[in-house]
Amino acid sequence: MDAAPANLAIVAAECFGTSLRDDVLAGLAARPKTLPAKWFYDASGSELFEAICATPEYYVTRTELAILDRHLDAIAAALPPAAVLIEPGSGAGTKTRRLIEACRPSAYVAIDISRSMLEAGAAATARLFPALRVLAIHADYTRLEALPGEALPAGASRVLYFPGSTIGNFTPEDTRAFLERVARWIGPAGSVLIGVDTRKDPAVLEAAYDDRAGVTARFNLNLLARLNAELGASFDLSRFRHRARYDAQLGRVEMHLESLVDQQVDVAGVRHAFCRGETIHTENSYKYVPEAFRALAAEGGYDCRSTWTDEQQAFAIYHLVPAAGLAAAAGRAR
Repeated sequence: MDAAPANLAIVAAECFGTSLRDDVLAGLAARPKTLPAKWFYDASGSELFEAICATPEYYVTRTELAILDRHLDAIAAALPPAAVLIEPGSGAGTKTRRLIEACRPSAYVAIDISRSMLEAGAAATARLFPALRVLAIHADYTRLEALPGEALPAGASRVLYFPGSTIGNFTPEDTRAFLERVARWIGPAGSVLIGVDTRKDPAVLEAAYDDRAGVTARFNLNLLARLNAELGASFDLSRFRHRARYDAQLGRVEMHLESLVDQQVDVAGVRHAFCRGETIHTENSYKYVPEAFRALAAEGGYDCRSTWTDEQQAFAIYHLVPAAGLAAAAGRAR
């Protein structure tokens, strides 16, 4: 194994809230059954997600990259010089490295729940930019109240980078709460650069989450394989199938695992009954027209300074800054 780059530090924040076992038992006891999407990302799940991003149907990654490349100079000019770039859910960091090249931050803070993906992505970034200070934080960013002090060089502005439309996994209510939490991370002089998917033809949306090669299906079913491996569960993956559907009223794609037969499954010593056709709801991906997302950001306490999109408006990147009231509150919390 290669030695870690000298400019990379790895911190375990011990910020995971409830355990995998607790979340799974609570979710499978609920009606309807659910599982939190954050548990997709073990080593295999993280690799499968990267494969999803390369499928022909999953337009999100290539569209966001095209927007980023087309508007990179304008985006970099909108961000403060020598900022601390903070990325929750950092993953492989492919898009981030393009942004780092353009805006030259003083430090990069990567946060991810998957330790294997976090370490690999952060190490790749640190090797590519040897003069950049890189801090990798192993944590559930949705529960992280504050960043470690060493992540924030004195006097540097802070920019939160949240690409990939990961914000779509949150309900609108959770999005507002997340933006309020982020304000405490970035402070009154900080800003947020965030990628958001837009509403479009339901056939396009459903295909993006149910590709012909079955990569997304394997990603969804891998969650059950993880429960078998880590919780001693007895899921027979051949008795479940992946389903993706767009709910036009709620404006979201839902991913489910559907039981193909009446069956019983043991998980961590607890038996759960499944009826044929019953599903486990594993993920939401909300889609927003630009006006709706800017309004949601305003409810979370932010003003939108700029919006960059493609010609078809299939995806958008927003630059948000804390509004006066939220900025003052964030300043007091620091």
